Amino acid sequence: MNVRPVAPADAAQWRRMRLALWPDSVPDEIDQFFTGLLHEPLAVLVADDGGALVGFVELSIRNIAEGCSTDRVAYLEGWWVDVGKRRQGIGRALVRAAEEWGRAQGCSEFASDTEIDNEDSAKAHAALGFEEVERIRCFRKSL
Repeated sequence: MNVRPVAPADAAQWRRMRLALWPDSVPDEIDQFFTGLLHEPLAVLVADDGGALVGFVELSIRNIAEGCSTDRVAYLEGWWVDVGKRRQGIGRALVRAAEEWGRAQGCSEFASDTEIDNEDSAKAHAALGFEEVERIRCFRKSL
């Protein structure tokens, strides 16, 4: 298994996993990413298992992140490993590579979030050394 930056040839497999993680995501965002029209994510790393992608992380840099004290925080925007490939170290390898990416960007903190009731994600984050710093509920209103 190899963790590497996503490439245009990976678009269909990345799209498949992205839709599994975010069913309401916009499929053409992947095309926008490769043409430089998408502002986030800044980077995407994929786990390649013999030519088949089995996981990905989407990364950005945020100037504000809950519980962080710096204004340049590497942020784990999305994290996915195919269901049949979980608990084999793929998620850990992706997050470790994401940490290295953050360090290379000059960040000294790495943050993430999950939905308040996603206990599996919370456990996975804790297993990789993340500490929970806050719980929030977000609101919106149409104008």
